Amino acid sequence: MVPETGAGTGERTPSFRWALAALSLSMLLSSLGTSIANVGLPALAEAFDASFQEVQWIVLAYLLAITTLIASVGRLGDMVGRRRLLLSGIALFTAASALCGIAPTLSMLIAARAAQGLGAAVMMALAMALVGETVPKARTGSAMGLLGTTSAIGTALGPSLGGLLISGLGWRAIFLAGVPLGILTIVIAFCALPVDHKRRDGTRPGFDTLGTLLLALTLAAYALAMTIGRGSFGPLSMSFLLIAIVAGALFVFVEARTASPLLRLTMFRDPVLSAGLAVSALVSTVMMATLVVGPFYLSHGLGLDAARVGLVMSAGPLVAALAGVPAGRLVDRLGAQPMTVAGLAAIAAGAFLLSLIPAGFGIAGYIAPIVTVTAGYALFQAANNTAVMKDVGSGERGIISGMLNLSRNLGLVTGASFMGAVFALASGASEIATASPEAVATGMRITFAVAAVLIVAALVVAVTSRAFANRTAVPGDVT
Repeated sequence: MVPETGAGTGERTPSFRWALAALSLSMLLSSLGTSIANVGLPALAEAFDASFQEVQWIVLAYLLAITTLIASVGRLGDMVGRRRLLLSGIALFTAASALCGIAPTLSMLIAARAAQGLGAAVMMALAMALVGETVPKARTGSAMGLLGTTSAIGTALGPSLGGLLISGLGWRAIFLAGVPLGILTIVIAFCALPVDHKRRDGTRPGFDTLGTLLLALTLAAYALAMTIGRGSFGPLSMSFLLIAIVAGALFVFVEARTASPLLRLTMFRDPVLSAGLAVSALVSTVMMATLVVGPFYLSHGLGLDAARVGLVMSAGPLVAALAGVPAGRLVDRLGAQPMTVAGLAAIAAGAFLLSLIPAGFGIAGYIAPIVTVTAGYALFQAANNTAVMKDVGSGERGIISGMLNLSRNLGLVTGASFMGAVFALASGASEIATASPEAVATGMRITFAVAAVLIVAALVVAVTSRAFANRTAVPGDVT
């Protein structure tokens, strides 16, 4: 039997380490699932004799499943038990990985990827939620930093590992590789995570089915509106956006009147929570600019070949991976609020430098600000996640963790569309691939000037929300 470790103890025991290993592996699996498939799209298009638009659904189905369901599975974990649901999510992800690897048709592969995305949503939502049950409160920042590190490692490792697997074993290997890692994660999680406790009153809150369906419809429609037009808002994108607005309004109406809501709307009165979610979405929108704009600037603006573009692009995730754990320790030592501000200031400084740097500075002129941005992002993530999750009650850790991950995903989805549109408009070219190096460089600088403004707005939100929280706090209030 694994010795029990309460989150209130400060001693690091073997079960503490193994539990954190299980949660970290869960984050690694979900981030690998996001990044490893992208590199295989050309091979998949050839294997299934499909267009690029068709095989893109292999990536889109995974992201849509996560974005649509991550908040709902967080609430479900609060209801049925987080350990039980996490084990089910890892098992689903592992089984879906095997199905992806043996899929005989493209439609079956896309369906299996959607199932894989559901498993990833469970892992992402509940890994952070379970930190409160397995990690001493004084070390929450370090734990959040470690989860951020493993997520960054998965993102950075995906393209290179996927390329190696495809060249050596074929496209099926990029999905089958998740099976042994998933089995290992299940074994460690089963042995190390604390057993779910039954509610003291013996009751189980009802599940908000209508609210869940409306939220899923809202998020799915919004994600499709932001991605299906690839930055161009045509009639189809606008239709999906209208559906998202109507479904979102109905969701708020239902949640205000149901006995057991999926989301308690009153919890958004907490300025720390509301600001944490808003700032997370803003920061993720900006971080997406590095992935959308970076490759075009490096290839068309600086004239790098594909290999060197990939090498330079790996600098960001590498820095995030290296900075995650030290960032978490800084949060534990100096506090979440000042480190949130410090992380945002670093992101703003890096974005501002990218808006000024001339193309003549070459690769070094791009990498130095990117390192600043990603190091700041690692610090911000550890601090913001800690600030939001540290004092959340046991019964709501799943839904709040799901909301944090949802805000990040919505920011990424929005950033892909919005920052891509800003870049295209600022470049002044109808087709980026044929734009001149000078136009691409101009587009990059203007895009990151907009990014810097967004981060300054995030800084204002973070600082004013904390000041408001301090001003309205009731002495002796423990809620």
